[in-house]
Amino acid sequence: MPQRMRVVVGVSGSLGSLAALHRAVAEARRSGGEVLALHTWEPPSGEFGHRRSPCPPLLAAVREAATACLADAMTEAFGGADPGVPLAARTVRGRTAPVLLAAAGRPTDLLVLGPSGSWLHRGLRGSVGTQCLRRAGCPVLVVPRPELALDLRGLSARRVDAELRELVEGRR
Repeated sequence: MPQRMRVVVGVSGSLGSLAALHRAVAEARRSGGEVLALHTWEPPSGEFGHRRSPCPPLLAAVREAATACLADAMTEAFGGADPGVPLAARTVRGRTAPVLLAAAGRPTDLLVLGPSGSWLHRGLRGSVGTQCLRRAGCPVLVVPRPELALDLRGLSARRVDAELRELVEGRR
């Protein structure tokens, strides 16, 4: 009996990851597949730092925050409504790209990614999308940044501060 197509999607809670989640659901609906939504987390000091000086209460707090982040993202994406396809949402401890690649390990899987994070995150950790595109053993779909995210990115802190100053000073 052939296995049902599995659509694996990384969910961080960003607008881009919510767009990827919606696209993953659409792909699963089209193919009769199921969605596996993953949110990854690591100890604040990384695995090496945690092994050197473990702090179980901090680790528990970070795990709880990751679980809450995923639950909030699912609520934002679907508003409590049924997405119409089998969907499992899980938090997984580990670096994002290796976790996603391990989950989308079958050639019949589809890995759906949102746009890469900030330039700082890409510089420090590398692009998740690039790592997945290079190493995936299944098709990878990268969803472009939503228009709303592009509009919000155009609002710089200086511009917002200047507009607030004008409002306070009564120039507007």
